[in-house]
Amino acid sequence: MPASKNANSTLKPSKKSAEPNYVLVIHGGAGTMVRDGSTPEQRAMYRAALSRALKAGYEVLKSGGEAMDAAVEAVSVMEDCPLFNSGHGAVFNVAGKIELETSLMVSKPPASHPAMPSSRRGSSVTLITRTKNPSHLARALYLAPQLAPHPMLSGAAAEAIGVSLGVRQVDPSYFWTEARWREHRRGLGLPEDPVEYPRPEIPDDTNSEATDVATLSDDKDKETWEPLDLMPTGTVGAVALDIRGCIAALTSTGGRTNKLVGRIGDTPVMGCGFWAEEWERDGGLVKRTWDRLRGKSKYGGVGVSGTGDGDYYIRRAAASNIARRMQYLDESLDEATRNVVSDLFKEGGLGGVIAVDRDGNVALPLNCSGMYRGVIRPDGVPLTAIFFDEQLTEL
Repeated sequence: MPASKNANSTLKPSKKSAEPNYVLVIHGGAGTMVRDGSTPEQRAMYRAALSRALKAGYEVLKSGGEAMDAAVEAVSVMEDCPLFNSGHGAVFNVAGKIELETSLMVSKPPASHPAMPSSRRGSSVTLITRTKNPSHLARALYLAPQLAPHPMLSGAAAEAIGVSLGVRQVDPSYFWTEARWREHRRGLGLPEDPVEYPRPEIPDDTNSEATDVATLSDDKDKETWEPLDLMPTGTVGAVALDIRGCIAALTSTGGRTNKLVGRIGDTPVMGCGFWAEEWERDGGLVKRTWDRLRGKSKYGGVGVSGTGDGDYYIRRAAASNIARRMQYLDESLDEATRNVVSDLFKEGGLGGVIAVDRDGNVALPLNCSGMYRGVIRPDGVPLTAIFFDEQLTEL
């Protein structure tokens, strides 16, 4: 599937000039889901979860909030849902432990923090084991340059700063789910039964915000569920454009199933699994005039969140490569994202990206069987899809 020209791979904003230009696009992972053997109920659960995340972020944008906060709200919903490989649904490493990663980047300082240096555009963390919502930690660190001056932190030190900033911590047992544990055991060639790591008793105050899978299904008595994606390598992510033209990209993940202890993927590596930037368009009088005639503003910009086999995204600097193609080759968002995703495929990297440019165009190309994805605009209608050949539709 090298072309990556899936249905709805690019979506343009409304032409109504009076309509606010904000948009939110999300993904819940890519690369390992298969249509064969899946059930309508199973697919509906995933799309319901995506819709819930879109609506959470939409409420922020509708009220004039920051792109950064809209992205955090959307990703938090997916981090709390065991269907996705992040937070409560994260996969295990080879030692049977959870090591989480997340990142946040903005195209320019948020309006709510005008004193933020323009050179400080993001923060990422890796090897996280106790933070309930890693996305909250990335935002807290970004907004605290005195405590966290570096663009990337890891492990207990990052979480200790988070505690001082009020970021909620939980016991590592919170992240355990039977489905992911069985995948971990199966991947190592170990027997799945009996389940040697029984589901812990989690205090109500710890698990109160986690999504019960049964609430996403018509079968309210259903206590067990089978993931649609097998042995995940993907992430969850959101890219938002707010009414002030700021773009925020946020990504969160548990990494690859049975990854080596201490493995760091593309999610916390700037320019690889995530990117957000704006730039002043260059060119002489003729080009500037031509840009105006095409409706292009003085500034270009893009936000990107990737999902799939992160090792390849690192090798290709995939996310920032999209921005460079737009800036220096004058490629459209559609062209740049499809070219990068196709290049990943040529080298063996399966996955996809979601991206938003400064004009509100959205791209969601993929080179694999599917990517949980969705878009919401000022009309407030969440549109979602799973498999590569599906149109984005309302559930």
